[in-house]
Amino acid sequence: MTITTTAAEENDHEFISPIPSGSRRTLAVAWLWLGLMALLGSGLFSVMLVLSRTPYLQNIFPWVDFFHTALVIHVDLSVLVWFLAFAGLLWSLNSTARFMRLGWGAFILAAAGTAVMALSPFIGADHPLMSNYIPVLDHPLFLAGLLGFAAGFALLVGRSMIAIPAVGQRMTAKSALRFGLNTVSVSAVMVLMAFIWSYVALPGGITGKAYFELLFWGGGHMLQFTYTLLTLIAWLWLASVSGIRLPLSPRVVVLLFFLGLVTVFMAPLIYYAFPVASAEHIKLFTWLMAYGGSLATLPLGLALLYAWFRSPPAAKEYACHRSALMTSMLLFGFGGVIGFLIEGSNVTIPAHYHGSIVGVTLALMGLTYDLLPRLGYSAPHLKWSRIQPYVYGGGQLLHVVGLVWSGGYGVQRKVAGVEQGLDGLEKITAMGLMGLGGLIAILGGLLFLIIVLSAMKSGRRDT
Repeated sequence: MTITTTAAEENDHEFISPIPSGSRRTLAVAWLWLGLMALLGSGLFSVMLVLSRTPYLQNIFPWVDFFHTALVIHVDLSVLVWFLAFAGLLWSLNSTARFMRLGWGAFILAAAGTAVMALSPFIGADHPLMSNYIPVLDHPLFLAGLLGFAAGFALLVGRSMIAIPAVGQRMTAKSALRFGLNTVSVSAVMVLMAFIWSYVALPGGITGKAYFELLFWGGGHMLQFTYTLLTLIAWLWLASVSGIRLPLSPRVVVLLFFLGLVTVFMAPLIYYAFPVASAEHIKLFTWLMAYGGSLATLPLGLALLYAWFRSPPAAKEYACHRSALMTSMLLFGFGGVIGFLIEGSNVTIPAHYHGSIVGVTLALMGLTYDLLPRLGYSAPHLKWSRIQPYVYGGGQLLHVVGLVWSGGYGVQRKVAGVEQGLDGLEKITAMGLMGLGGLIAILGGLLFLIIVLSAMKSGRRDT
């Protein structure tokens, strides 16, 4: 007996969000533009960063303070703004048409805050403080921009919680994906709560880097869980688009999203039990990120790998989604493993961070390729969109390997020029590999922007 499936039954296993028309789609496109402009700005700063740490070329950039200032802007644009703008895109698609003015107000505040942050170094902002998760320039202009972006993000999260569409009675892949997007919203609420709690609970007398380090410690860790949940959304979407049939029911996927969210609810317990400035507070959030993040990513990652090897090659027009998924999982997993190798404050830490963060970025890049035609733009170039994740991911892999290698020799993080102490062939070779990988990754990031902006240049079409 031959078993056949209907189109509706096939769609039940596609973790792809429907694209609304009208104002919600327009708002989603606005958030996409904000994310792309943030990537473009971060790329310009990353060129100077890589050159300032590459042996021999580093002498072109002798101003260490400039290195740190560029690093602050690069990190905030490429991680904070790009990731949260993409969350705004997906939340706008996963919403009703209610409270659209609130949605546009959130976007305007976030965009204005981003512009102020990016331009602040050129109009007087200085004094970089390399606090973890959200580095800052301790200058009123930059901090005003950061607060503006935070206010926009708060409004965005608020609307994502009050404009949630009905999930429906029957559990399908689309409703499971919608549940996942809702868990990202809940995680973001916990992020805002953590930042506010830290601000209120911080004891007086703490200033400078120590102040911002403690201010952003709890919320910064919660941000990583938010990014992780966002990555799971992208993995499921890319797997469905590229023809990978996940061997998990939508109910099991919902359970995995729930497990990913459980860790987030540990944050209030840590805040309640230990003061913000205590060693216990700092250690518990570190352990929470190290072990809690694998509750959902590990089982879903293994299920995707199993389904991957059992799936036929992706069709030509979907090969870019498959390559983005593969490179994303590789870098994200590699970065997670490196996290368990960290000892002391050296470049092993940014190796772990770069691996995981680049894994998120690659997933969102692949998702961008799929969203372009769904949002009314041309499809990305087939050949170059398939190659781009390998260029960007391969360069970042070399970059990460060079950092891990250098970390073994004690090269310190967040320094440049002679402060790196590259006094041996091994250190020079390792950091040279880091520089080569970084430059390749920059080319890969530039290629992504060229592909996407080329597809968008003709303007939107009604779909």
